[in-house]
Amino acid sequence: MKINTLIKGGMYYDSVTLMQVAKELSSMKGIMDSAVVMATAENKSIVKTSGLYTQDLDKASDNDLVIIVKADNAAILSKGFKRADEILKEKRKTVASSSKGKNAQSLDNAVEMLEGANMALISVAGKYAGSLAERCLDKDLNVMLFSDNISLEAEIALKKKALKKNLLVMGPDCGTAIINGAPLAFANSVKRGNIGIVAASGTGLQEVSCIISNEGGGISQGIGTGSRDVKKEVGAISFLAALKDLEKDDKTDVILLVSKPPHPSVMKKIIKAAKNIKKPIAAVFLGGSLKMKLKDNFYLAKTLQEAALKAVYIAKEGKPHQAKVKIFDINIELEKIAIEHAKNKSSKQKYLRGLFTGGTFVSESQIVLKDIIGHTWSNVPLDKKYKLKNSLSLKENSIIDLGEDEFTVGRPHPMIDFSLRNKLIISESKKADIAVMLLDMVLGYGSNMKPIEDIMPAINQAFKNNRKLSIIASVTGTETDPQTRSKVVNALIKAGVVVVDSNASASRLAGEILRHVCRKISQVTGRRKNKKQT
Repeated sequence: MKINTLIKGGMYYDSVTLMQVAKELSSMKGIMDSAVVMATAENKSIVKTSGLYTQDLDKASDNDLVIIVKADNAAILSKGFKRADEILKEKRKTVASSSKGKNAQSLDNAVEMLEGANMALISVAGKYAGSLAERCLDKDLNVMLFSDNISLEAEIALKKKALKKNLLVMGPDCGTAIINGAPLAFANSVKRGNIGIVAASGTGLQEVSCIISNEGGGISQGIGTGSRDVKKEVGAISFLAALKDLEKDDKTDVILLVSKPPHPSVMKKIIKAAKNIKKPIAAVFLGGSLKMKLKDNFYLAKTLQEAALKAVYIAKEGKPHQAKVKIFDINIELEKIAIEHAKNKSSKQKYLRGLFTGGTFVSESQIVLKDIIGHTWSNVPLDKKYKLKNSLSLKENSIIDLGEDEFTVGRPHPMIDFSLRNKLIISESKKADIAVMLLDMVLGYGSNMKPIEDIMPAINQAFKNNRKLSIIASVTGTETDPQTRSKVVNALIKAGVVVVDSNASASRLAGEILRHVCRKISQVTGRRKNKKQT
C-alpha cells in the first residue's frame, strides 16, 4: 500500500469540482482512498486524522491544491495523479469554452463584462471569501456565499453592511437558492409560481420546493440564508431581510419559512416581523415549538412535507387545512404497507438504519420517529444523550448524517459520491437484527448525475444479504431535473425499494413497520410465557 501527496502551487478550484475529482479517483481500480482539497489549516487538520496524511502535506500553504492518493502500488498512484490532472485541465477548458473567450481577470473586470449584474456567487477558500464578499457589496451586488469557514464576526459585519445598502447576503455555507427561476449550487429545476421561500436549510429548501412543484405549485424565489443566520449572535439579519423582500415582491403571494429551531430571541423577531406582513405565511421550524401568539394567517407545520403542502393549498385555494387531509390519506396507505412489511420479519429483526446525505432530513426523521418508536441514536442527535460515540459504529435504531464535516472534508459530499453510503448499505444489511433501512435520494444540479447506476449494486447486494430487509427511500427531485425523478423512482421500485413522496412519509413508514414488528414480537413473547405458565 502506498500513500503520496501531490502539491499544485497557487492553483484554486471550487469545492464542487474538487469533490468530483476525488469521486472519480476513489472509483479507480486499485485506489483505496483519496482527498483533493485546498491546503487550508482546517482541511490539513482533518486530513491528518483521516489516514491520508504524509509529511509533504505540511509543505503546502492555503493557496495550494493538494491531491492525496492511497493505492495498492506506485504505478496506480502515478495513474491516479495523471487522471486528476486530466480532469482539472478538462474543467479549465470547459470553463473557457462556456465563457466564449471572455474570462474575467478580476472582480472589476467581471462587473464590466456583465453589465447589469446584481448578484455574485462566491465559492473560494473561506480565508478569502469574506473580503471578496465585502468588495461585491461595495459594487452593489447581492451575495450568495457558498464558501464556509468564515468567522461569525465576519458574517455579522457583512450582513449588517448589506442591510444598510438594501442588499442581501445568503450564507456563508449557503448551498441552495432559486433566484428568478435560476437554480443555484445544489438546487432543483422547479416550476415558477407564487410561493416565495426563506430557508436557513439547503436540503430543507430543496425538499419543500420539489414537493411544491410536484404538487402543481410553483416558486417565485427560494432564498437561502445559511444555518447560522438564525442563531442568537447573527439575529436572523438575512432571514428577516429576505422576508421583507418577499413581502414587497409582486410575484409572491404566499411565503414559506424553513429552518431548524431559531434561538428563542430570534424566533420572537421572526414572529414579530411576520405579524406585520399581510401575505399568508406557512412555516416549519423543525423540532421547535412556539408559545407566542401568531397572526391569523400564519400556519405552523411539524414537517417539511406539511409546510410545503400548506403553502400549495393556500396558494391554490386558500385552504391550508387540505394539507392535513392529504397527509391523513397518505398515512392510511403507509399503514397498509407497514403491516405487509412487518409480516415477513424474523423474530430478531427489530432495528432501523437511516443513512442520509441531507442533514435536515436527519433532524426531520428523528422528529417523526420519536412519536412512533422513541429516540434514535445519531451523530447529530436532537437529544445529546443519544449521540453515537463512533459515527460509523451504529447500534439499535440509528440515523446518521453522512454530509457532516467528519465525512466530507477532503472527500466528495455524499450527494455526489455514494461510495461511503454504499459500503454502509452493504455492511449494515448483513446484521441479523436490522429490519428497515431508510435512505434519501437528492437529485438536481450539483448532485450525482448517475444515481441509479451508482447505488443499485449496493441495494441489490443488501437484498441478497437480507431478503427480509425493507429498504425505504424518498426521492427529492422533479421531472425536469437532469436525472429525471420518475426514472430514478421506477428503477428503485423495480429493485424492490419502497419509494414514497417525501422524507417525512418515508420516516413515518419506517417507524410504523418497526412498531408493528415490535408488537408482533411482544405477542409471540406473551404467548410463550402463557404456554410456559400453563
